[in-house]
Amino acid sequence: MFSCVKPYGDQNYSALKRTCLRRKVLFEDPTFPATDDSLYYTGTPGPAVRWKRPKDICEDPRLFVDGISSHDLHQGQVGNCWFVAACSSLASRESLWQKVIPDWKEQEWDPEKPNTYVGIFHFHFWRFGEWVDVVIDDRLPTVNNQLIYCHSSSRNEFWCALVEKAYAKLAGCYQALDGGNTADALVDFTGGVSEPIDLTESDFASDEAKRNQLFERVLKVHSRGGLISASIKAVTAADMEARLACGLVKGHAYAITDVRKVRLGRGLLAFFKSEKLDMIRLRNPWGEREWNGPWSDTSEEWQKVSKSEREKLGVTVQDDGEFWMTFEDVCRYFTDIIKCRLINTSYLSIHKTWEEARLCGAWTRHEDPLHNRSGGCINHKDTFFQNPQYIFDVKKPEDEVLICIQQRPKQSTRRDGKGENLAIGFDIYKVEENRQYRMHSLQHRTASSIYINSRSVFLRTEQPEGRYVIIPTTFEPGHTGEFLLRVFTDVPSNCRELRLDEPPRSCWSSLCGYPQQVTQVHVLGATGLKDSPTGANSYVIIKSEGDKVRSAVQKGTSTPEYDVKGIFYRKKPSQPITVQIWNYRVLKDEFLGQVYLKASSDDLQALHTLHLRDRSSRQPSDLPGTVAVRVLSSASLTAI
Repeated sequence: MFSCVKPYGDQNYSALKRTCLRRKVLFEDPTFPATDDSLYYTGTPGPAVRWKRPKDICEDPRLFVDGISSHDLHQGQVGNCWFVAACSSLASRESLWQKVIPDWKEQEWDPEKPNTYVGIFHFHFWRFGEWVDVVIDDRLPTVNNQLIYCHSSSRNEFWCALVEKAYAKLAGCYQALDGGNTADALVDFTGGVSEPIDLTESDFASDEAKRNQLFERVLKVHSRGGLISASIKAVTAADMEARLACGLVKGHAYAITDVRKVRLGRGLLAFFKSEKLDMIRLRNPWGEREWNGPWSDTSEEWQKVSKSEREKLGVTVQDDGEFWMTFEDVCRYFTDIIKCRLINTSYLSIHKTWEEARLCGAWTRHEDPLHNRSGGCINHKDTFFQNPQYIFDVKKPEDEVLICIQQRPKQSTRRDGKGENLAIGFDIYKVEENRQYRMHSLQHRTASSIYINSRSVFLRTEQPEGRYVIIPTTFEPGHTGEFLLRVFTDVPSNCRELRLDEPPRSCWSSLCGYPQQVTQVHVLGATGLKDSPTGANSYVIIKSEGDKVRSAVQKGTSTPEYDVKGIFYRKKPSQPITVQIWNYRVLKDEFLGQVYLKASSDDLQALHTLHLRDRSSRQPSDLPGTVAVRVLSSASLTAI
């Protein structure tokens, strides 16, 4: 996958390193200099910061000391516990940190070949749909010869400080990392999809069934290599990093480093009794201050677990910031969990494989309403349909759909200040089975995301078979920005942008004709169909000028609910639209009846209940059953 990694800012790591080796100089990054501009986007620095290379901070500097571990990290002076928590999660996943820290053996200091070290490093981050390679030099900000930002437990270990510097370069400066979002860092480390879960909103603490279901989902994400964090909301400024009586800290991100079902009891009794407890291991980025309730390091509850089980769990009695809690207590004391799931798209996997559609889009302003693409949310009904629109198909009777929209991150700079996110979200509408052009009127909304000024918004939803339109929007109209839309389904969804408002005109239009009218036909259902001992297995076909739409088969009922829509751009509005009902048979389907719809734009009656007729060219006769049809027609092709 890394053959397609793009150099950030056109800086090629290998070429820059070769140049430094040839010239026998240490690399100095001109795009992220050792100055205050790289520290702050606003305000003035406090104590005098000196930029130092690792060799000037300690003897025998190393990228890693005794490998990489979540215990390596400690938060610095900037409020970036969210980033340190994400790094703690990353450190527990070898396959993931080796993607973020490429060529890590080659990047390590080699005491035997000091001349090969030129003070240059590079790291990979997933940004806006692609992996980027960020080059930095090794000059790090210090005060009194101490690193002031993220640092390791070992004074001569520098991997976390260097990863943080590369991430600060992406953000514009170190100050831009103050008060960020763990979900963003988890996605940037993995290319996964982050799913925030509000533990208080759904009352997981008191609802055991929902809590057990959530634990299984968290366990699945963890067991399949995903990253997870937890936090307690701080409502006021005074709450930020306030320590509770139970030892937990508000407004503070914790990394979840393990998820287990812990076997209670000792010896054979543990196996025969087989009582298990849902447990979560968390880590405070400060490297100290732990939970002091049940199952904390020194609590008597651990006597219920055998010594071998305790050793397997790695239970220690040190104030190292890492501790265990029951999942029930996690739901009681924490307010939010963020799951970053790695979406598996490999056909070689034994686990569920997803089909991903990835599309780049933008909210742009234009004076012409048909070309404007910044209409705001549904509250702004006059402009809502002026947003970008994307169509996709659910091809199974029902499918789980994951949808994520991510806005392009904005850099923080001295000139522009902090790169603030727009408030974004999206709505999903079930549309006609044959829609090919943009929506212009409201249809049935099947799901909505939240609207939030977060970099990405995620929604997991179950949807029945059919065609859907996603409308991503900013909350307010007129805001501009780029976004990445990712849609995951079980089978390919043929997701694509709807660019045209109506059928295009061509040189053949004058000869072959151009649509004069648009008609939407919605067949709701039928009653009293010709029955069989097991009931009819019926489906409906809507036909107009060579175009047709067919519903799914409704099995074993003489009163089926089809709920199927078709949209037709009609060159000959005088020709009626045909609605036929058929009974599905293994050898040959049986015709159950049909109706003709004039579907004139003058017809103000929306709902029609019509008796089924046979296909006789003379006087058609009635057949058993009626069909309920909703019809909407307009001479304006951009009305529906």
